[in-house]
Amino acid sequence: MRLKDKVILVTGSTTGIGEGMVRMFAEQGACVIVHGTRESAAREVVTGIEAKGGRAAYVIGDLSDPAVPARVVAGAIQRGGGRLDSIVNNAAWVIRSSLETTDLATWDRTMAINLRAPFLIIQAVLPHFRQQGGGKIINIGSCNAYCGERNQFVYSVSKGGLMTLTRNIADAHGAEGIRVHQFNVGWVLTPNEYALKIKEGLPENWPEKLPRVHAPAGRIMTPEDVGWAAIYFLSDEAPLVNGSVVDFDQYPLIGRNFTKATV
Repeated sequence: MRLKDKVILVTGSTTGIGEGMVRMFAEQGACVIVHGTRESAAREVVTGIEAKGGRAAYVIGDLSDPAVPARVVAGAIQRGGGRLDSIVNNAAWVIRSSLETTDLATWDRTMAINLRAPFLIIQAVLPHFRQQGGGKIINIGSCNAYCGERNQFVYSVSKGGLMTLTRNIADAHGAEGIRVHQFNVGWVLTPNEYALKIKEGLPENWPEKLPRVHAPAGRIMTPEDVGWAAIYFLSDEAPLVNGSVVDFDQYPLIGRNFTKATV
């Protein structure tokens, strides 16, 4: 088992990429701390992991509240028996907006969840990581961090800021044994993404109709595809790698998305 006995907190892990990660981490021997805003959903994920012999607990909190990130970290350490080896900052608010349509409230909420919360979580866990001689962090970004689509303006800006945060912290604290990476994820087939495309007008079988121009491999990525890479970076197999920004997409940098016009 590649993550045997490691304690790992994954924010936003009651659905999507985060849920896929905690299930895979538990299968690899980790004790996972599930995070979400709904206790019923978090409990369901934990119960499913435990039913397969894994170890899991959960913490609840809305990361848009600046007081919550530190409480989430403290709760994770407590539920991990005083230990926390790694954090995956996965929670995010994905919002469609352009320069023209982004109001101040949308800007502030997006930045609070997508950028401020990871900053506050890392700041809160830093003393603990120092005490135990190091720790590992993966920030889940987006290929939109490099530019982004017109209708994902504020989301893209938040992920670009997260990328700079990742590299700055890796550079500043690498000598303390703290490893920080960012996964700039492209198109991933999660339940939320499936539902969003239906809402935007695509047919129910749209994942089966992807043209090769949008999905050269014949399919788009799954949470498990991202999870396998995360296992490597959080395991003892990558002790020296630090500050990496890994682009998870089938096209370089900006990717290509499937719209109703291409059906």
